[in-house]
Formats: sequence, C-alpha cells, structure tokens
Amino acid sequence: MRFVLLALMVAGGVQLSVADELLGFDQPRSEAQRALESRFDQYISAEEQTEWLRRLSAKPHHVGSTAGKENAEYIAALLESWGYSVEIAEYSILLPTPKTRELELLAPQQYTAGLEEDTLAEDPSTAVRDELLPPYNAFSTDGEVEGELVFVNYGIPEDYELLERYGVSVEGKIAIAKYGKSWRGIKPKLAGEKGAIATIIYSDPGDDGYAAGDVYPKGPFKHESAVQRGSVMDMPTYPGDVLTPGIGATADAKRLDRNNAPTITKIPVLPISARDALPLLAAMDGAVVPNEWRGGLPITYHLGPGPARVRMKLEFNWDTVTAYNVIARLEGSEFPEQWVIRGNHHDGWNHGAADPVSGIVAMLSEAKAIGELAKAGQRPARTIIFAAWDAEEPGLIGSTEWAEDHADELRKHAVAYLNTDGNSRGFISVGGSHTLERFLDGVVDDVTDPQTGVSLKERRKAAMTTAASSDKARAEAKRSSLRLYPMGSGSDYTPFLQHLGIASVNFGFGGEGASGSYHTLYDTFEHYTTWRDPGLHYGAALSKVAGRATLRLANAPLLPFEFEGFTDNVAMYIDELEALADDLRKETASQNQQIEDGLYALALDPTGPLGPPTAKPKVPYFSFAPLRNALERLQAAAQAYDAAVADSGRSSRTINELLYTSERLLTRDQGLSGRPWYKHHIYAPGFYTGYGVKTIPGVREAIEQRQYDAVAPQVDIAAAVLLRMAERIESVTDMLER
Repeated sequence: MRFVLLALMVAGGVQLSVADELLGFDQPRSEAQRALESRFDQYISAEEQTEWLRRLSAKPHHVGSTAGKENAEYIAALLESWGYSVEIAEYSILLPTPKTRELELLAPQQYTAGLEEDTLAEDPSTAVRDELLPPYNAFSTDGEVEGELVFVNYGIPEDYELLERYGVSVEGKIAIAKYGKSWRGIKPKLAGEKGAIATIIYSDPGDDGYAAGDVYPKGPFKHESAVQRGSVMDMPTYPGDVLTPGIGATADAKRLDRNNAPTITKIPVLPISARDALPLLAAMDGAVVPNEWRGGLPITYHLGPGPARVRMKLEFNWDTVTAYNVIARLEGSEFPEQWVIRGNHHDGWNHGAADPVSGIVAMLSEAKAIGELAKAGQRPARTIIFAAWDAEEPGLIGSTEWAEDHADELRKHAVAYLNTDGNSRGFISVGGSHTLERFLDGVVDDVTDPQTGVSLKERRKAAMTTAASSDKARAEAKRSSLRLYPMGSGSDYTPFLQHLGIASVNFGFGGEGASGSYHTLYDTFEHYTTWRDPGLHYGAALSKVAGRATLRLANAPLLPFEFEGFTDNVAMYIDELEALADDLRKETASQNQQIEDGLYALALDPTGPLGPPTAKPKVPYFSFAPLRNALERLQAAAQAYDAAVADSGRSSRTINELLYTSERLLTRDQGLSGRPWYKHHIYAPGFYTGYGVKTIPGVREAIEQRQYDAVAPQVDIAAAVLLRMAERIESVTDMLER
C-alpha cells in the first residue's frame, strides 16, 4: 500500500519534505500516511456540510419523533452509498414527554407563566413546530406542589452552605435556581436532599442574555423567552435507559418497575425563561443576596423564603419509544478484529443545528472521504465503525444501550472511541485518555486553523499564553504537548470510557461562537450559520482533526499509545489530592478556631446577617504513600517503554492488543463506591457535579465529602489500579526488547 500511496503523491504533484515520524509509524509509512491524509482533505467540503446541516436541522428531531427516524434513515442511506455495511440498531427505551405544565404565582400577586418560546420573523425555522417538544426537563417526576420560593443561586453544594449561615432552609419550599456552574440534574438532586418539594431552573441574563451582548436575532445571546431543555436523570448514578441499568434495552430485556428506577428525579423540576422568572423573583423578600449571587434582571434579588408563593403541576407521558442507532462498518484490510469507533449523536431537543447536527455533518464528511479512499484501493488496516447515536439528549441512552448490549465484543475488539458532540468556531479543545495525549498533540499540530493559517496547536498555545494569569497557567502554555482535559460525562464517550475502559477522545472547537441557543427553540440553521460557524470552515477543520485521528489509529503498525503523558497527568492529580487535603485541613482548623472565638461571621461580613457555620470535624492527616510508590513504578515503566519503542519499532497483533486493552486495567469490576456502573478509577463524573470530572475519584470524593474513614481504602484501590497499568507497560516493553 505504501508504494501505491507514494505513486499517487507523485502523480498528484504533491511535494513531501522529509517529515517527522508519526507516532506508531516509521519514516516511509509516515510519509505514506501523510499523503493519504492529503487525499482525505480533498474530499472534505464545507459547502456539502452546510447542505447536510440544512437538511438534518429542518425539523425538530428528538428521539421518538418522525423526523428523528427520518434523519437516522437518511444518515444510513448516505453511509451505505459510500460503501459501508450499515445497520440501524433499535432499542426500546423509556421517554417521558410533557402532558401538563403549569406554573403560577399565587401571592403576593398573581402571574401565570407562559412557558413558551417566541416565533421570530427573522428566523423562519422557529415557526416550524411539527412534533416540537415544549420546554421541560426529562425524567422529572410527576407532581402538583404549592409552596414558598427560596432562591438558591446555582443550587450547588457551596450555595447551600451559605444559605445555612443565613438561616434559610428549602425544606418544604420550592427552590429556584440559575442554570450554570453544574450539570442541571444536580440542582433538583441537591434540593430534594435538602427537603425541597420542587425545583425551578431559569437562565439568568447575567450569565447568558442581554448582559453578555445583543440577544437573538440581533445577536447570538439568549432571547428572553428562550428555555434550556435537558435531562435531569441522575446520570452520576448511571446513564442510559432508566429501566435497564447495565444491560441493553432490547425488546426482551428485563426491566425495572418505573417506581423503583433510582435515576428518575425525586421531585418535580421545570425549566423556565428569564421572562417568566422575573415576576417570580421580583415578588420575593427576605435577606438581600450576597453580591456574588446577583443576576442580570432589573430587580433586587432576595433569598426568601416567600412571600412569593407558587403552584406547579407537572404530568408526563411515560412512553416506550424506539431509539435508532446508525452503525456503519468498513472492514479493515489487515486487522479486521481491531475496531476504531467514531461517533456523534443525531437526536436533538429541537432543530438541533449546533447540538448535535454540526458534529454529525463533520463526521459524515470524514466517513465519505474514508469511503472514497477505500473505493480507490486505500482501505484502512483496521476496521472503522461510524456510529450516529440516538437518544443522547435524554441521558446518553442510545450509545449506552449499544455499548451495554455489545460489552463483551467491545472489551475484546475496541481500540479507541472518538467522539464529537456539536461544534463552533475558535480554538481546538481535546479531552480524553492520557495514554493518547502525545498522539493527539501530533494530530492537532498537523491541521491548519482556517482563520489564522497557523496550526491548531500553535493557535491554542498562543491563546493559553495570552490568557495565562498565574505561574501554573504560564507553565502549561509552555508545555511541549497540549494537555488533554480529563473527561467526566455529558456525551457519548461515557459508556465506552467509564463503563468499559475503552480509551476515548472528545473533539470540538469553541471560544468564538456564542452559545445562547443551547437546547432552545433557537438552535436553528439560521442561528448556527450566522453566529456559530458561518461557512462551516471549522466544521471542515473538525473533520480534518477527527479524520486524521481515526485514520492514524486505523493504520498505525504500532498503536500510538504512550504512557509518559499519562504518568505526568497522574502525578498532577496526586499533587492535587495532597493539596486538597492540606487546604481542607487548614481551612477547617481556621474556621473552627474563629467559631470558637466568636469571630467567624464578623470576619466574613461585619454588616450582614450571616450566622456562624457549624463546626466541622477535624481533618486528619492521610498517607498518600501507596499512590506515590505506584506512581514511581509507573514513571519508570513509561520511560522504559519509550526507550524500547525507539530502539525496536517492532509491532505485532499481540503487542497492539496489550496496548489498546491497557485502559481496561484502570477499571474495576466493583466500580466506584455507591455507583458501581462507573468502573474507571482515574476519571469519573462527580457525584455532585454531574458532567464535571473528578480525577482519582474514589480518593478525591472521599476527602471532599468528608468521609475520612474511606480515604485510606480508596488510596489503596487507586494505587493497585496504577500498579496494574505499570505491570502491563513492563510486559509490553519486555516483548519489544525480546
């Protein structure tokens, strides 16, 4: 194949200088691979992506809708026409949709919330409402409640600590929270734990609205009637179909009774617009909120409770619907049993132009280009699977059900999972397994930014340098490789990485396209092509990034996993754990001393109504020695592996299988404490952050949640996981040296 590629380079007039070797390739194969990628780029068309975007976002297309099924069939037909073997994998899932939504202010005056979004003459898509889902939070429970309002800011743990010092409780009350600072499902979860009877969530214009800039359609920011839909399923416990945890939701799967499903939110939850929130918040009294809690509405914000009193009634259709996953396979020419999986979901809450269609069209470009290369005799060495997932929005359901249904095959065959979930313009952002960090650094260094003409890596590092305001940030900007961000949850990589231990990556551009349309009626073709990525130039760039990553993983003689980047990140996480424990110990000791001296409230706010917090138990000293010892062995193993690769360059099926299954060793069958579905012990979504990652989560969350007796056992567990990885690296190194 290499000679065919080089001949094509010459015939096409491509002049290749002697390039640095790609990770996993020798010099001749690196040149051939870069030539292949040059041909790949020629098939990427921003204009074609624009037309697909227009077609796929023309109608609301949530899971269970007519348009959702039509889009799945359209995507499947395209992939089949490009030479893929395609199936539509169906799963029967529970999906609540709104039957009754009522919200009214009863006192001190009356107001009935409209709970609707405006049609805009400037955006004709907003008038297309066939099967449109009105604003709601999926997997809220049914209920009719009446109570006083309490303002809880963003409804995250530290907000409740401050409310406690104000003497304000949500018990028996209705919490009203801003969107932001955490995944939305954490807000009703915490409120319910604190005794609230319901939660209202709204988008404050101070965060996303006229305080940020002109609102849609004059500008990109959130219209006053816009409402962010979204799931409030308790995904930190497990994602996917709520009735079939751990198994695929096939037609004959054994299901939980809905009343026993632990991930359905325990209290009613309703999202509303800033326009509907204003009269509710204006009617509140009580203490004035602290400065950092103030929003952008033209009122004085008060904590409550009351005198604002509201009634809320929610009823849902708890229907079983079919999710349609499109699975397209291109068989590998040399290693068909090794699978590189590339995915993006196709379902949206409404028109879904940004989320998810902008990601799907980039993936379709990649699939078409790779299909054309295969037709020309340049089939990838490993099998490539393109997946268009359904039902991501209600709770990562389509991907989770497919991954659970094919768990044994995936553990054996999956090399890596590469994910996108919508796109924008600006700077490349890459998260994922740190065993792929050096590999992905090379990918982004080889793609040119469409706006500046420099490499994506160079532009990203320039932005990091400009924004750096601390020694740590400046050091990160100077780091030779771009550091991958560790992944929590919130997209379809979750079942692959955190449940099955498959090395995973998430790509996207952002930073220059305002996102005021997120999960609203206004996530339309018109909004996206005006404000997010006009001309889809960054859609084409995303295809070139994800496409290169896919092709290099598919073709590399030696799979490009390496472990020094992984150990560098693990070392940072251990440093963070030690700093977390030290800071918590000092903070607790200082606060307890000030409480004892009667000075704590006065020191914080000498004029305010704050009461002292409750004294907290003393924070003990923890031994992180097992983690440090495991890290030392891991670092030595990683260095020896790099040296062996440089000396040997050898590869085999066995070596490659040991490399791509190494991520599995970071999981344990028992899973995390209290949530066994999550099995990865280096990356997990936080129990009280939802999407946000917790690294070395067993240890970190034991410290954060002051479960001090659990810290030492969790340190031992994490150290054992790292030692297993070190042993695997040592065994691969031994094979290379022999």
